[in-house]
Amino acid sequence: MFKTMLILHVLGAAGMGFYLVLPFMVGRASKLAGIGQGGLAEGLLSANRIAQYFLVLQLLTGGYLISQADYTVAWMIIIVVLFLAIAALGGIVSKPLKRVVSAIAEGKSATADIGKARVMSIIVLVLYVAIIIFMKNPIYV
Repeated sequence: MFKTMLILHVLGAAGMGFYLVLPFMVGRASKLAGIGQGGLAEGLLSANRIAQYFLVLQLLTGGYLISQADYTVAWMIIIVVLFLAIAALGGIVSKPLKRVVSAIAEGKSATADIGKARVMSIIVLVLYVAIIIFMKNPIYV
C-alpha cells in the first residue's frame, strides 16, 4: 500500500508541475493580442483546474504517507501550511484569469488582471519549490 501511495503522490507532484510554468505562461499573455490573451487565459484556467485535482490527490496520498513515518511536528506544520498556501493561491489565481477572458470578450484591456495573475503565480511557484525542498529533506524525530 505504501508504494502505491508513494507512486500516486509522485504523480500528483508531477501534475502540480503546472505551477512551475504558470508564471511564464501568464507573462506571455501580455505580449499577445486580445483574442490570443483570452485563449491563453482560458487554457490556463483549464490547466489550473486540473492542477487543483492533483492537489486533492496530494492531500489524500500525503495524509497517508505522513502517518507512516515519524516526522517532527514542526516539519508537518510547515508542509501543511505550504500546501494550504499553494491550494489557496492556486484557486485565487483563477479569478484574474477569468477577468482576462471577460475583459477580452468585452473589448477592454486586461493588463491589470494579467499583472495580478502573474504576481500570484510567482508566489505559487516559490511555495511549490519550497515544498519540494522540504519534501526532499524531511525532518524525522
